[in-house]
Amino acid sequence: MKIALTGTPGTGKSTVARLVDAGFTVVDVNAIIKDTYNQGVDEERNSAIADLDGLSRYVEQLPGDCILEGHVAHLLPVDRIVVLRASPVVLRKRLEARGWSAEKIEENLEAEALDVILVEALEMSDNVYEIDTTDKTPTMVAGCVREIISGTDNYKPGSVDFSEAYFL
Repeated sequence: MKIALTGTPGTGKSTVARLVDAGFTVVDVNAIIKDTYNQGVDEERNSAIADLDGLSRYVEQLPGDCILEGHVAHLLPVDRIVVLRASPVVLRKRLEARGWSAEKIEENLEAEALDVILVEALEMSDNVYEIDTTDKTPTMVAGCVREIISGTDNYKPGSVDFSEAYFL
């Protein structure tokens, strides 16, 4: 089984992926893009441009159970997609602590408020789950991911709405 663990930067993907420990190999999608599957740099966003076709072929060849962790993981051929969400108020603090520019922070907060990654995930798959990480510890979120891996119907999308937190 291949699980995409995705979400806006700062929602806890990397931390949670390390904690899931359900016999799955964790694959850092961003590192693979940077090292192998990139088509240059988006100067405006200061980020790598992913070769999604090449990366998809790579993912299809991965053996065993994998958690593909990264904010574009939902665009890859996977069995389930888990979208981590966080309140824009919390995200702002996390991204500021990373030293990100105000412009890059605002872009990501708006994407979170508008459900951009969730909408993209729903366009890719019927097996999408959504976890609000705002008031949960990483250990609690990892437990939610393990539930999803085990086949729970909890965490179906639609209960998280941060539009008011951002647009007010």
